[in-house]
Amino acid sequence: MEKKSNVWTEVVGGKVKKPGKRGRKPAKIDLKAKLERSRQSARECRARKKLRYQYLEELVSSRERAICALREELEMYKQWCMAMDQGKIPSEIKALLTGEEQSKSQQNSSRHMKAGKTDANSNSW
Repeated sequence: MEKKSNVWTEVVGGKVKKPGKRGRKPAKIDLKAKLERSRQSARECRARKKLRYQYLEELVSSRERAICALREELEMYKQWCMAMDQGKIPSEIKALLTGEEQSKSQQNSSRHMKAGKTDANSNSW
């Protein structure tokens, strides 16, 4: 190692190396091209950010609509409960109950018919 003008240098294979200058030298990059790449990158970043915010805004608005629908449903159930506490059965509940009874009777009759068909099929063997 030699000291030349306050900088330590090392001679390796006939070449003088200076500390702090490791690796390949950066190629001469066209400043205009570098600036344009930077601008393009910034444009793309802003576009991604805009899309992300749009997505989040849509998500928030859909959740708010769902919350409103659930609040309306809750209010309807509260009114039904208040009516039943007063001894009145709301027409909606009556319709639900009669609908369930009809669907149960239809299910039972279809089960009996299916069972009859399987019995008939087993006898035909």
